[in-house]
Amino acid sequence: MELEGTILRGREFEPVEGRVVVEDGRIDAIEETETDSDAIVVPAFVNAHTHIGDSIAKEAGAGLSLDELVAPPDGLKHRLLRQASREEKVQAMRRSLRFMEQSGTGAFVEFREGGVEGVELLEDALEGLAIEGVTLGRETTDAMEASDGFGASGARDGDFESERNATRSAGKLFGIHTGERDSADINPAMDLSPDFLVHMVHPEPLHLERLDDEATPVVVCPRSNLVTGVGVPPIRELLNRTTVALGTDNVFLNSPSMFREMEFANKLADVSAREVLGMATWAGADIAGLDCGVLEEGKRARLLALDGDTDNLAGAQDVVRAVVRRAGVDDVREVVLPE
Repeated sequence: MELEGTILRGREFEPVEGRVVVEDGRIDAIEETETDSDAIVVPAFVNAHTHIGDSIAKEAGAGLSLDELVAPPDGLKHRLLRQASREEKVQAMRRSLRFMEQSGTGAFVEFREGGVEGVELLEDALEGLAIEGVTLGRETTDAMEASDGFGASGARDGDFESERNATRSAGKLFGIHTGERDSADINPAMDLSPDFLVHMVHPEPLHLERLDDEATPVVVCPRSNLVTGVGVPPIRELLNRTTVALGTDNVFLNSPSMFREMEFANKLADVSAREVLGMATWAGADIAGLDCGVLEEGKRARLLALDGDTDNLAGAQDVVRAVVRRAGVDDVREVVLPE
């Protein structure tokens, strides 16, 4: 198959007119040539931090603190998850996953509550869909063994040393929430040598120095942080030191739309549109070990074509900026997610 139009090529998203040639699920060639297409071809998004199970209770818990909302074991989300039936949880997750797929997300990294059963629920919800889930089990090493790794709640909830060692021995991915409420749990989290950190809203100079030395990737979720009242991450400071990716976090707090997350991050922080688009694509892919997120020959062809002639996008002078700050679900023309 071929996709024609303005192609945002490579990690710098250089706009070139031409076509992307796809063979056997991979990008066979990117050919520069004149076309009649007004499409804008970009990599499918990688949502680097989600809690899809929260789909059972969208917009629940208004006015509650972060601990009241999500702290294990009795935060609102955990109580609601316990109360919901298996069928309710699977169906709610499936609907969110369909929305993510339709809005251009090709892969996501999920911190999956509920132990082994929670991992199995997500597998059921993903059945027949093209979106790719990188599932990090929580709560038990059994959940890690049944999934792609371990997603720790945070160092204030335990030391997670045994889980980290087990995950490392299994050669799987280990991520941990940290620095969301304050800075107290950042050093303990970094001491575990995780594959990535989530949130980092409150790093102090010594933590930034550690990032300089250790270059541990960070996933930021600025919309979620604002909703829960904990502040916003210093995205520019983090980007100066390490790989930074974007995630949408809890579905019951925010729509899992990478368009919304990109626009918010770009308008909030002193970062360029190109940097934000990288955070939404190749940065998450790098963290999760996925062979996608960038339009280069040989890469998996997980692509998104936007209609550049919609009333929303027509007349855009800076294509990358328009994708990041202006585009939305209604501008999606085609999502290509081959196996």
